[in-house]
Amino acid sequence: MKFHWFLPTNGGDGRHVVSGGHGVEHGAAGRPASVPYLGQIARSAEQLGFEAALTPTGAWCEDAWLTTAMLAPLSERLKFLVAFRPGLTSPTLAAQMAATFQNLSGGRLLLNVVTGGESHEQRAYGDFLDKDARYERCGEFLAIVRRLWAGEEVTYAGRHLRVDQARLQHLPDPVPEIYFGGSSPAAGQVAAEHADVYLTWGEPPAAVAKKVQWIRELAEQQGRELSYGLRVHTISRDTSEEAWAEADRLLEGISDEDIRRVQEGLKRSESVGQKNMLALNNGSRDGLEIHPHLWAGVGLVRGGAGTALVGSHEEVADLIEEYRSVGISELVLSAYPHLEGAYQFGEGVLPILEKRGLWTHPAPVAAQASVPFGGQRAAS
Repeated sequence: MKFHWFLPTNGGDGRHVVSGGHGVEHGAAGRPASVPYLGQIARSAEQLGFEAALTPTGAWCEDAWLTTAMLAPLSERLKFLVAFRPGLTSPTLAAQMAATFQNLSGGRLLLNVVTGGESHEQRAYGDFLDKDARYERCGEFLAIVRRLWAGEEVTYAGRHLRVDQARLQHLPDPVPEIYFGGSSPAAGQVAAEHADVYLTWGEPPAAVAKKVQWIRELAEQQGRELSYGLRVHTISRDTSEEAWAEADRLLEGISDEDIRRVQEGLKRSESVGQKNMLALNNGSRDGLEIHPHLWAGVGLVRGGAGTALVGSHEEVADLIEEYRSVGISELVLSAYPHLEGAYQFGEGVLPILEKRGLWTHPAPVAAQASVPFGGQRAAS
C-alpha cells in the first residue's frame, strides 16, 4: 500500500480544525502556511515513509504549483500530489508545466485533477461552464495532455478545447500519474477513461466498495485498470481512549454557530461527494461514529474530506485493512496539526502495517555503517 500526507496551504495549521473550500472557511490557524513550516511537514513526511504530499487548489489556499516548486528543494524523495483545475490553463501549457516540474524535480510530480470547485468560484476565475460541461472539457483536456506527454504532435478540435500542431520539446520522465475523484456519473466516465488512481472520500467501507466497483466496471469498458485511493483524516494514538479523547477535544473546539454557518454553506454545494459527506454527519454532534473507528466530526465544519480514522494504532491499522479488502491501495491522510499527526501515524500505524506485510518504507534507512577501526585490533 501507499500512504500520502497533506500540506495545509489554506492559511495554515493548528490544534483545531482549520478548513476551507466549497465556499466555506473555519478556524484560525496558529501556524501560518510558510515555506519553513510546510518544509518541516514535507521533510517529516519523507522521513516517516509517506510517498507524496497532497497540495490543494482553490481560491482559499496558496497556489499548489508555486508552493510545491518552492518546497521541492527542501526534500529529496517526497513526491508532490499537485491539485489543479484543468479549465483554467491551456492543455499545452499545463502539459509543459507538468513536464518541467517532473524533469527538474527528478520525477517527483503526481497530479490530482480537480474538474472544478463550486460554480461561483469557477466564475471568479472566469470559467462560466456548468458542472457537466466542466467534466466534458476535462475529458478533452486530459486526452490532449496524454497525447502530448506521449510525444505526439496534436491537432485537436473538441467542443470546448482546440489546439493546432501542439508538441512538447521536453517530455516528462516518467509520465506523471493522474489522480482523480468525483461521485457524479460525468465524473465516473472521465475517471474511467483518463485516471490512473481514483480517489474517494472516507465513507464507510461498504459505500467505498460500491464506488470502487462502479469505477472498475466503467474502466473495464474502456479496457483499462485503475488503482483506488481514500482521502481521509486520522486520529491515531497509543490507546483507543486517547484517540477518542482527541476527537472529543476537536469537537469541543467547534461552536454550534460554526456548525450551523458551515453546514448552510456546504448545503449549497453542487458536489455529489460533498452531499455524501453531509449525510454522514447530519449537521449534528450526535452519532458521529458512522462505522467502527470512522468518525464524521471533521465534516461538520470542513468541506471535502470530512471523516477520520480514530483509534489506537492497531485499531486504525485494522480499519485500513478493511478498506484494503474492498480495493483501496492508497490513502491520502491528514491530521490536526499536520506536523505532529504525521509522526503519530508514521511512527504508530505504519510499523504495524509493515509487520503485517502491507507496507514497505519507500526509502529504508541503509544499514548503519561500521565505525572506522571499531571492534578491530590495531595492527602491531
